[in-house]
Amino acid sequence: MTRSVITAAASVAVLTLSVSAFAQQNGTAAEAKAMLMKTEAAIKADKAKTIDLINKGEGGFLDRDIYPFCFNIADGKVVATGSTNPAARKTIGVDSRTLKDATGKVFGQDLYDAAKEGQITEVSYMFPKPGTDSTPVAKISLVTRIGDLGCGVGYYK
Repeated sequence: MTRSVITAAASVAVLTLSVSAFAQQNGTAAEAKAMLMKTEAAIKADKAKTIDLINKGEGGFLDRDIYPFCFNIADGKVVATGSTNPAARKTIGVDSRTLKDATGKVFGQDLYDAAKEGQITEVSYMFPKPGTDSTPVAKISLVTRIGDLGCGVGYYK
């Protein structure tokens, strides 16, 4: 009887942990905001090093499906993305203002316009999740301006 109770309790614990782990696959709005604040502090401390770390997905700049991205304010070109997603990697060097989602929405201009110093603005669009096929899903990016860069961190709905 005791063995059955222990086995049942262990099974419940494993199922609970499995469900919790599955539920934690997606980053949250709060985690995205925390990563944006971390990105801001790191860029202010050492811009070149931070951009390098973001592009490598190192230094805590890639957590499940949340990652920072940055573009130049001067020319709009994307200079960093922490994503391993090929769709996101292809944006490096591209004028962010020209980016369109699967619905035809020019979300890149919205991201660019949202980059204001001392303010975080939400921008909604469709974008493929890292580690999945290229099917776009709803995403919200929190965007701010950090010196001569616009940077954001998004989370998927």
